[in-house]
Amino acid sequence: MTASRTRRRPRALALLLATGTALAGALTAPPAHAAPAADGIRINEVVTTGDTEDSVELYNKGTATIDISGWILKDDKDGSKYKIASGTTLAAGAFRAFDVHDAFGLGSDDKARLYLPDGKTLVDNYSWSKHSAPSWSRCPDGTGAFKAAGVTLGAANACGGGGTKPMAWPGSNSVTTADASHVFGRDLSGLHQDGDIMWGAQNSGKLWRLVRNGSGGWTPDTGSGWKSGKTLRFPGGSGHPDSEGVTVTGNGSAAGVFVASERNGDASGTSRLSVLKYDVSGTGTALTAAKEWNLTSDLPPVGSNLGFEGITWIPDTYLTRAAFKDASTGAVYDPARYGAHSGGVFFTGVEGTGMIYGYVLQDSGAFTRVASVNSGMSGVMELQWEPQAARLWTVCDDTCDGQHRTLKINSAGTFSTTAVCNRPAGMPNYNNEGFAVAGADECVAGTKPVYWSDDDNDDGHALRKGTITC
Repeated sequence: MTASRTRRRPRALALLLATGTALAGALTAPPAHAAPAADGIRINEVVTTGDTEDSVELYNKGTATIDISGWILKDDKDGSKYKIASGTTLAAGAFRAFDVHDAFGLGSDDKARLYLPDGKTLVDNYSWSKHSAPSWSRCPDGTGAFKAAGVTLGAANACGGGGTKPMAWPGSNSVTTADASHVFGRDLSGLHQDGDIMWGAQNSGKLWRLVRNGSGGWTPDTGSGWKSGKTLRFPGGSGHPDSEGVTVTGNGSAAGVFVASERNGDASGTSRLSVLKYDVSGTGTALTAAKEWNLTSDLPPVGSNLGFEGITWIPDTYLTRAAFKDASTGAVYDPARYGAHSGGVFFTGVEGTGMIYGYVLQDSGAFTRVASVNSGMSGVMELQWEPQAARLWTVCDDTCDGQHRTLKINSAGTFSTTAVCNRPAGMPNYNNEGFAVAGADECVAGTKPVYWSDDDNDDGHALRKGTITC
């Protein structure tokens, strides 16, 4: 990493995401002087957020596979060199990101340059005068100008232009409290309703099992050690997972409750993007994870408090019926390829980038990323799959004024936005980090309940109730 770089701290990135401010800079990409054989390869995305990520993505806009072995990436200094490994090829229409931080740092006023193996023939280059917020992305891919966008390393850029305009909340504008006063305190985050049980994940490393209170809301289960929630531990009984999201599979909690965690509270400065499986059948007051899928190394780095916030599970039966495209193979998703797993795909949402990632989590502990989806929002705080409407709810908190989006699988086999919804008019701009949707059995006269968890416990309440159309 170049010692002379002035780099912005991750907290600054979080503030930029929170305000939605795009950083204006010298967004110039001078014409490349490339050899004819390299005409199809372009620098397509640059991420330089300051102590968080230094990556350059290449894209092949041509029609043939190109061997990029030995090609060289540089910043604005000729002495800074990242050599692409031997045997690296880039197929037509493919994306490939390279993390260059071990070779050099990308500063706030810098360049990304791509050369042929001779180190002299310039293929493409891009310069900027501010750190990315969070990504400088070429729109459209391979041919357009660079602009500020969400991080989509290894996938198509989030260029927008879909024309989806915010709409009014698709349900009642009335919102009521759904818990007694001062039950949970702060930091109640992820929610998931499983029939007459509501699961709640609290950032302090705690899992709640809630039951109906008879007034349309929820209260802690008082049996089997659940009265004050249960403390969560990593496998082996150590640490305190920063539990942010919770879900179950189609077999319900009897097959385990799955929690998304962004770090170990005992090492809060280090990201640990994990999905943890818990057996919730016991009577003790603490739960030790039966299994952990640590996905940190498979994902672009983010700040330790900007990681996984939401998780949901989508069954294989729906994905295959909708001809879901497996990003790891480029073909239609085939569950049999992955052996024993949960019978579906777990989708996780990242706060710091607004990205959604789909994973097959195998019983063996192996995992495969099968989807990388840009939510279109600066951050994802919650994900909920709604089987009745076959739609994926993506939720942002007060950072995005409580915006919700729905996504469905399109004709290309990928998830795309179908609606952008403003929060209910009766809901103040609370820090809602959790969202749960009732099942089809609760649909009455065309509407059914939904619930939000307020991380700040405003006015002494962490749970609120509204409705959506079925």
